[in-house]
Amino acid sequence: MRVLLALSGPVGVGKSRFCDILTERFGADCLSTRNLLIASGAKSEREDLQAAGERLDLETDGKWVADALAAYLPDEGPSVVIIDAIRVKKQIDHIRRTFGDRFRVWHVFLDATDEILEERYAKREKKIAEFATYAELKASPTEARIRLLKGVVDRAIDSSRCEPASAVAQAVAGLGLYPLQPERHVDVVVGGQYGSEGKGHVCAYLARDYDLLIRVGGPNAGHKVRHPEYTYVQLPSGTQSNPNAGILIGAGATISLPVILKEIKDLKLDPDRLSIDRRAVIIEPSDIEYEERSMDAIGSTKKGVGVATARKILGRDKEEHLGAKVRLARDIPDLERFIVDGGEVLERAYAKGKRICLEGTQGTDLSLHHADYPYVTSRETTASGCLADAGIAPGRVRRVIMVTRTYPIRVGGTSGDMARPIEAQMIAHRSGLPVEKIQKTEVGTVSGKKRRIAEFDWEQVRRTAVLNGATDIALSFSDYISDVNQRARSYEQLTTETRDFIEGVERVANAPVSLVSTRFEARGIIDRRNWK
Repeated sequence: MRVLLALSGPVGVGKSRFCDILTERFGADCLSTRNLLIASGAKSEREDLQAAGERLDLETDGKWVADALAAYLPDEGPSVVIIDAIRVKKQIDHIRRTFGDRFRVWHVFLDATDEILEERYAKREKKIAEFATYAELKASPTEARIRLLKGVVDRAIDSSRCEPASAVAQAVAGLGLYPLQPERHVDVVVGGQYGSEGKGHVCAYLARDYDLLIRVGGPNAGHKVRHPEYTYVQLPSGTQSNPNAGILIGAGATISLPVILKEIKDLKLDPDRLSIDRRAVIIEPSDIEYEERSMDAIGSTKKGVGVATARKILGRDKEEHLGAKVRLARDIPDLERFIVDGGEVLERAYAKGKRICLEGTQGTDLSLHHADYPYVTSRETTASGCLADAGIAPGRVRRVIMVTRTYPIRVGGTSGDMARPIEAQMIAHRSGLPVEKIQKTEVGTVSGKKRRIAEFDWEQVRRTAVLNGATDIALSFSDYISDVNQRARSYEQLTTETRDFIEGVERVANAPVSLVSTRFEARGIIDRRNWK
């Protein structure tokens, strides 16, 4: 049910800021009784506005606010409507009678000590002509009896001892704006091997099912999408696949300013759609230079992600470390219009029951903590790490989709061991694919390096499925088993060898293979989900 929140309280208690917070967080719509009085002919002066209100209360028995609200409110609209502010009991009585069947009417009284109110009154920005002193205001008829309303409220809040956001948290608790029981509307997509599993292809296909798309990680991993063709480095891979979905870059992301500005320009994104958490760290040129000098031994993509992350940890003393001081997204003028508190974006999405897709980067066996150190990346790549980077509680997760290749790859060079390496020629021989096609595919999206390929590692997939809590597997590169699979449009049309392989994956990972990629095209996925 929609909420109709009626505010009351003395002048200067913080009602305007209270309304602003509700508007920012929940898209609330606010009806100002002051504006109604001015529209009725009252002067924009405190004394005249109070007199006009007194007159209307006498003429209508206090019903004029409910009548104005009835004319103002559409049948469908914001989930939260605010009346700023109620002056007498009869006003709230008429509002309850008129709207109680369509709204949950909730009367909140904000209060503070007279000492604090007097101090605020002296400092406040005067939007209308006010009384000369707080003592004169307090003695006026309306203000003198305003605290009588505390006897007919649903909740009274003392704003003397808390910030405005804390007053809002107390006032709306139990109204469902901040749901008490987390709903599981978040799906997480992660890589189950060493990265380059085809997460972008999967996320672009799934994007149509979500209202909010989130990306974490950094520009050391590119996610390639066929239609519309684009390689996403910082933005979610479904950005163009679902133009109606909101986009959030999480607090744990590392941002290359040239890359993200290019993607914003390429895709013509505006602040109505794109949000960037103010806490995400910026990669500096010196970060890239440092990695170019020192990171050959582990096969790094040398995009500065690791050094930027290290500086974020070391730079808490506000000094320069590893060649630069820390700059966060909130410090960048070119990003200013996109900067938000990611937690507030997520809370609004939760409150509205929106479906969320969190897209991880790289693969589980590049995890800083759970893979073969030092041949790892600079962050936690598992589902739990992605959730932490985005600021999402585990209890909100519905599905964890682990993307897995039929033949895992690693970046070329000394990037770490793989079980049973194999050459592209052998895959071509087994599958019937041209070896040139495989060799062209197996080049790093960001690094540009030739990739190393290995046989499918059953123990790896079993272990990473446990580590991620995988509820589903998305199997990519089924054409590497047989080129015939490129023509398959249903599970039954896959080769017998492929179906046997899939059944084996399901047994070992203890999770269904819900998505099967047959070719790198927009419709190149066989969808076996039962949870759309």
